[in-house]
Amino acid sequence: MKILVTGGAGFIGSNFIRYMLAKHPEMEIYNLDKLTYAGNLENLKDVDQRPNYYFVKADIADPHIDSIFKVGIDAVVNFAAESHVDRSIRDPGVFLQTNVQGTRVLLDAALKHMGGDNAGKVFFLHVSTDEVYGSLGSDDPPFRETNLLLPSSPYSASKAAADLLALAYYKTYGLAVAITRCSNNYGPYQFPEKLIPLMVTNALENKPLPVYGDGKNVRDWLHVNDHCRALELVLFEGQPGEIYNIGGHGERTNLEVVNLVLEQLNKPKELIQYVTDRLGHDRRYAIDPGKITQELGWSPAYAFEEGLGETIRWYMGNRSWWERIKSGEYRQYYMEMYGD
Repeated sequence: MKILVTGGAGFIGSNFIRYMLAKHPEMEIYNLDKLTYAGNLENLKDVDQRPNYYFVKADIADPHIDSIFKVGIDAVVNFAAESHVDRSIRDPGVFLQTNVQGTRVLLDAALKHMGGDNAGKVFFLHVSTDEVYGSLGSDDPPFRETNLLLPSSPYSASKAAADLLALAYYKTYGLAVAITRCSNNYGPYQFPEKLIPLMVTNALENKPLPVYGDGKNVRDWLHVNDHCRALELVLFEGQPGEIYNIGGHGERTNLEVVNLVLEQLNKPKELIQYVTDRLGHDRRYAIDPGKITQELGWSPAYAFEEGLGETIRWYMGNRSWWERIKSGEYRQYYMEMYGD
């Protein structure tokens, strides 16, 4: 089986590639990544010499990417996306180009080379986010797949548009698409602009830990390994045209997360620094994963405190990895490997 993974040099994509190669050693994986600031080939140094792993530097918004399908791609897992809300507020256009136009180009390529519905088997898995649902009140039930889409940021709006486009290709052309919407991921190899790696690495350097507003925004935390297991199930056992929510039963306020990081690292709470809140900051996310649990038998294996402790230890043991990212030196690796 040949799988095209887009955005495979990023956080979730690289963990998924590593997971699938370990679980399915006979599988061929093609990793297509533009290598923007968050794409890091060092994430996959332990597998990049395998004969069944291939890296292709390309932009999913480039129409020429359809040439990669000529090797006989059996399935696409689309992680490729601009994903940082703060960056989307500063420059929405980049997010529309990659997340909407890029998804359209990829869908067209899959349709051209892989055709319509393939006997009920998913072969285009579009990875999305719970942020497309907008914000929950403190007493609202968690998001279900039937919730309205009410995105708050240019990032989440671009992902909602991509989701609807993918579903349109299923309904109009019969392309065997499934969509997953996950809660906040955490784990090894996460780019240190996101909450947990930023707090962990800043604390290790005894730098201030910036917390938006009052710190009481709630997120549902999902370990990346649990997410990878869910994606594998949807790819092999999910139904085309369906949406599957993936959540970790790990609701915590941002301040609770930061305090847990400081506690596990034995660092003082005085490192916390409250900063001006983000524009349009959603107050609460929570996912109801009942559908994927009932239909595919998935449930999260990690309790949040356990997963956070494991993640902190990973960052402590891989200090050179994140120090190179924070200094910008990590980009030299793929320049040396692949040039411009």
